Amino acid sequence: MTTTWDDTFLTLFARCTAEYQAGNQDYESYYQAEDLAFLASIGCRTREFFDFVEDFCGEGVPSISTALLVAAVRRDYFLTVQKGVRSEKVVTTAELPSFGEELGGMAYLPRIIAKGRAKLHGELDPDIMFGCGGDRNFLQKNGGIHPADFLRHLWAVGSDDSKLVSWIKAQVA
Repeated sequence: MTTTWDDTFLTLFARCTAEYQAGNQDYESYYQAEDLAFLASIGCRTREFFDFVEDFCGEGVPSISTALLVAAVRRDYFLTVQKGVRSEKVVTTAELPSFGEELGGMAYLPRIIAKGRAKLHGELDPDIMFGCGGDRNFLQKNGGIHPADFLRHLWAVGSDDSKLVSWIKAQVA
């Protein structure tokens, strides 16, 4: 029986969680060559994977299933749209909208949109996490939107932010 990518993801997540809980926070030491090849094959960077492990171990969120679902959206985008070719662009904190900027009357929305697009493209600076506490707070306050659902809708609307605003408002109603 062949192991599927999600099984590999979950096995790696469990191993990295054990490393973190044992006191090892040097995430680069978590990965063997086959782990690095696996992460590259799904469009995931080592720090990006570690951020999910660290938040899960520290806060209990995002859950392992949320990390897997978010990784699935990124993987699908990476393989379908990017044809397995990683972007060389890096979106830094300075390029993101501020926390207070609004779109459709919703503060933070421009920021999470920019982070979401950078996540889809695999372009987030290693110091930025899609699904951080601020993102989770925004999504929870706006209808309890799952981070993976947000990414999929962001992908579906393309550059038409008004469609995303309408979808989010429908979640709250």
